[in-house]
Amino acid sequence: MIPSNYQEWKNCITQDCKIELSNSFIEQRLLILKNSYHEETLKFKDLYGTTHLINTIDWFETAKSELIF
Repeated sequence: MIPSNYQEWKNCITQDCKIELSNSFIEQRLLILKNSYHEETLKFKDLYGTTHLINTIDWFETAKSELIF
């Protein structure tokens, strides 16, 4: 299932995949996803489309902001 909102995405990452949304993990993913020439980003875009890539970047940014508070 492809998440359609932040809560679904967060649940997928933290509950289904058992990945902690730590600052270092978030930063690593953002560096890759924001690099439009990175192999992983190109593959992600081919598989899921530009809209989902943008949403995923936004969701990582939201998760990052939650760590501050």
